[in-house]
Amino acid sequence: MSISYTVILVDNMHNFVIVSNRLPVSVARVDGKLTFSMSSGGLATAMSSLEATDQIWVGWPGIAEDDLTSAEKAQITKELRKYNCYPVHLTSQNIADYYEGYANDTLWPLFHYFQAFGNFNDRYYAAYKTVNRQFLAAVRKCASPDATVWVQDYQLLLLPGLIRKSLPNSRIGFFLHIPFPSYEIFRLLPERRELIEGLMGADLLGFHIYDYARHFLSSANHILGTTSDHGAIEYKGRRVQVDTFPIGIDYAKFRATLSEKKTKQEIDILGERYKNQQILLSVDRLDYSKGIMKRLQAYEQFLCRYPQYMKKVTLLIIAVPSRTEVDTYKQLRDDIEQTVSRINGLYGTVDWAPISYQFQGLPFNDIVALYARSDVALVTPLRDGMNLVAKEYVASKRGRKGVLILSETAGAADELHEAVFVNPNDTNRFAESIYKALTMPKAEQLRRLKIMQARLASYTVQHWGKDFIEQLNVAHQSHRGALSKRLTQANTKEIIESYEAATSRLILLDYDGTLHGFSNSINANAVRPGAKLRTQLRAIASHPHTHVCIISGRPRSTLEQWFGDIPHLLLVAEHGAWIRKSGKWHQNAQHHDMAQVRELLQGYAARTPGSIVEEKDFATVWHYRRVNPELAYVRNAGIRRELNQLVEDTELAVYSGNKIIEVKPRSIHKGEIAKLFDAEYPSDFVLCAGDDYTDEHMFEALDNQAHTIKVGFGSTHAHYQVGTLERVLDLVEKMSRAKPSSRPR
Repeated sequence: MSISYTVILVDNMHNFVIVSNRLPVSVARVDGKLTFSMSSGGLATAMSSLEATDQIWVGWPGIAEDDLTSAEKAQITKELRKYNCYPVHLTSQNIADYYEGYANDTLWPLFHYFQAFGNFNDRYYAAYKTVNRQFLAAVRKCASPDATVWVQDYQLLLLPGLIRKSLPNSRIGFFLHIPFPSYEIFRLLPERRELIEGLMGADLLGFHIYDYARHFLSSANHILGTTSDHGAIEYKGRRVQVDTFPIGIDYAKFRATLSEKKTKQEIDILGERYKNQQILLSVDRLDYSKGIMKRLQAYEQFLCRYPQYMKKVTLLIIAVPSRTEVDTYKQLRDDIEQTVSRINGLYGTVDWAPISYQFQGLPFNDIVALYARSDVALVTPLRDGMNLVAKEYVASKRGRKGVLILSETAGAADELHEAVFVNPNDTNRFAESIYKALTMPKAEQLRRLKIMQARLASYTVQHWGKDFIEQLNVAHQSHRGALSKRLTQANTKEIIESYEAATSRLILLDYDGTLHGFSNSINANAVRPGAKLRTQLRAIASHPHTHVCIISGRPRSTLEQWFGDIPHLLLVAEHGAWIRKSGKWHQNAQHHDMAQVRELLQGYAARTPGSIVEEKDFATVWHYRRVNPELAYVRNAGIRRELNQLVEDTELAVYSGNKIIEVKPRSIHKGEIAKLFDAEYPSDFVLCAGDDYTDEHMFEALDNQAHTIKVGFGSTHAHYQVGTLERVLDLVEKMSRAKPSSRPR
């Protein structure tokens, strides 16, 4: 493959960085000298087609650092500059533990649903973390502060989060080239939380098909407690977009190769060799996920069931060597070769072998020729992220008939609907599918191929790369736009200056989600305010002509325990049902009969593990923070429907909050309290901060001159938005250290 590159200097900062385990340039030692060779893989093709003039690729060059002298490492770095590449040098031990170990002995089998093959080794994961940090160090040397960084595949799951912390203003994309498993499989990983959090550093997470994206969203929901809206996840003040991008092939390259003289010669040779036979083709990397043994079993069943095809069909198996030193792969190779020998011995004749088996890779022209000449392609992995062999086979059919038999569990099945689908574990139906393919009318074969080829021609690997980068830019802008009223550092400075200059001040602060994060624990002590926050609130409340109020949905007993000893601090419990001034609590609402509401919610809680019912003085709350997310979704629909029917034509209303459903009187809401305090304590500086729907009432009620701050995404009546509550805490700290005016109003 010919790829043109613009020569650039690595010691500059670049605005587009590609990161993958391997570079598109491989370094090897031949006869004592270092050699450099370009990859012809699809990823390299996609990256070379991107319109980035300042691009660099970071990755391992393929040779162990142990085998290199300092001079040779310098030589590699210098030579790779010509290809716009920057090396991450790995030792033999790194490769053994990070790549062969955690990546391929732990993640690979689990992500492909072979959990019995997974090797859980603490040393492997320690190496995985170490190497991901080495990649981070390389990215930091190459990337400008606001660079676009595209991280590739399962070897680097931690890297997006590491880059986000180091380069917070960068655009970060991540693409997974293998399946993402269901939560029930992913949860087997001891490091599941760290891996998910690592991925959450990206602006855009790409998967081949919707099922993989759905599995990721489910795992994030279970592990991090996140929710998603049209694939957008809000987490720690950031918005992460999850989407699907089915990788394509270099369609034009396959079509052009069919016209090359070498390919035509090879097609003629195959035609002569198999003049009176139909060819079944199997091309795979030798891996247990590819289902080669199941394929052999189905073929044997076919020969047994349809003996008329003896000497009229041949199965060509091309098994590309993979991880030949690993015991599992050695055993797989032995099993395949023994099965091939047994079938050939049982069904073969002097002049015909049912199976032709080759344990080697083939030149590109030879592969395209095989695709073109073969009558049926058997692409039947037990599990595969996409499987480009299926697409390559279809692309290589120009004016020739052919049938693609495709596994239902390959990602390509979502696109190539005209293939003959099989469950690779169902050998009986698999054998029938082979017969169906061999007997399919030529016109039908050509019709199916034409439809699939149109799809492949329209979404090539080049299109895939450009599409991802375009959507990455959209996702990054969407994240920034989600906080449409972003509180800037300049805004913060202005607020503090206004605070100090004011003659009187009123500060209304929500607690949960605003001054303290949420917890899965039902124990209130889990979210008890720390000494630092209490000290800061005490300092602010002591400022002259300043009134500070904690206004919360929590019971008055909790607020009394947490803040009751702070002089002059105003407290509001249950969203306004109770008010504490001058050390005394005052009731601000009327009681309503909640007996039926409590009975209904307690009934749901009894059959919903992890949920609890909280009874306040004026409200009843169903908490489901610890409930299985899917079950919580189902329960919520039923609860809200029944509660709304129950409180119809009453003064009670049903409200949804952060992992809660609350029933309380309509007249109780924070907006009324905000109006009350704004009138009782007229001030020329008013600040109000909150995070949910109850706080929107305050934002709406206060004068336009008030400084209102929403924690989180979405539309709001507040003047400002912040992604995390840490920004509010920073503002509280600054106010506690401020020197406000002591002049009376």
